[in-house]
Amino acid sequence: MSWEGLTRMTKIEVVLDGEHAPAVRDLFLQSGATGYTAVDGVSGFGHRGYHQGRLLFNDRASLSLLITVVPEDRVEGIVEGILRIIEDVHGVLFVTEVHVSRPEYFLH
Repeated sequence: MSWEGLTRMTKIEVVLDGEHAPAVRDLFLQSGATGYTAVDGVSGFGHRGYHQGRLLFNDRASLSLLITVVPEDRVEGIVEGILRIIEDVHGVLFVTEVHVSRPEYFLH
């Protein structure tokens, strides 16, 4: 497969209780991410069993998935901040190398 025309960056994904999602969104933006994707009402199965994604009363009572893509020089601060946020709450962090088209979308 050819990676010509694509730029290497890092994708950061966090799944956590919705009540903590605003802190992660703020961290993304304060750390220089140019944007993020948020998916509320996430369903899944893990060590806590099955979690239904429906919103019962508000978006804080369900799981949220937050995703951002950043250049390598912004990863360390974001990861350190997320690890502090999820240290005492349920949550999981994924960090993945990705290759993107339109790298200017991810740079200030």
